[in-house]
Amino acid sequence: MEHTADWAMEVWAPDLEGLFTQAALGLYRLMGVRLADAPGVSRQLEVSSADPESLLVAFLSELLFRAETRRVAFDRIILQCNGLSLQAQFEEKPLVAQARLVKAVTYHDLAILQAEDGWKVKIVFDV
Repeated sequence: MEHTADWAMEVWAPDLEGLFTQAALGLYRLMGVRLADAPGVSRQLEVSSADPESLLVAFLSELLFRAETRRVAFDRIILQCNGLSLQAQFEEKPLVAQARLVKAVTYHDLAILQAEDGWKVKIVFDV
């Protein structure tokens, strides 16, 4: 019988752009992503949603989809985010290795909170 599990990570940043960027880097870290030492391809991504939490799930799910189907991940990213939409410009590179499979980004206990020193979120991944 196959066992399913969850992984969780907490992310902090001074602004929403940083929070979304750090969440993406954390996803890649959990996946054990290693990128090719080759020139990247410039890409753009736009995502919109009804609330910041759904936006974060949609953004991370898109990155997960690209890693799984195209075997690519971003190397550098410039992100603009207002909580309901984001625009990202990034350099996409081929994956050389991926140590762990992440099945999905979940909504479990997901709440983006503004604190005195910035923004924070706990994200749970289905693995």
